[in-house]
Amino acid sequence: MEARERQRPLQAQKGGGTASVGKATSDLEDEGIGAIDDIIGFHIRLAHGAAYRHFTETFSELGLTQKMVSVLWLINDHPHIAQADIGRRLQMDRATTMAIINRLEARGLLVRGASTLDRRRQTLTLTADGQDALIEARRCIDEHEQWLKSRFTKREATLLIELLRRIHE
Repeated sequence: MEARERQRPLQAQKGGGTASVGKATSDLEDEGIGAIDDIIGFHIRLAHGAAYRHFTETFSELGLTQKMVSVLWLINDHPHIAQADIGRRLQMDRATTMAIINRLEARGLLVRGASTLDRRRQTLTLTADGQDALIEARRCIDEHEQWLKSRFTKREATLLIELLRRIHE
């Protein structure tokens, strides 16, 4: 089944195509969104938008962004990780990495320290408050992941991750 055919029931559920709208508008709605519906990047953008909106709703009470949670999680998994390594592993530029780390440090969620191997490098460690924030964030992530995974079978979810890795790795 093509994407356009799968989309039509969704449009009907959303109230697409009302009788009071002129024929030209109805004809446009019957055609879906046109050729852009075959563009992979377009669907990735729409999927990202839906996942991001749900994530933001789920995390609204925590006051943490996706990137902040990723940084906390990475530091937890790799205590004393160097600041530069976080940016590289999460594919963020230096300015973004530093801004996030500064915000997390200001909130008392992490501390900087000097590397024992290279004094030019700063290492990062979570504080007790950082650990608590990560525990709550993981609870929210579990909720968000269940929302995402509920749309797929286990096999489809595994395949989706594999396919998305081909794009970003």
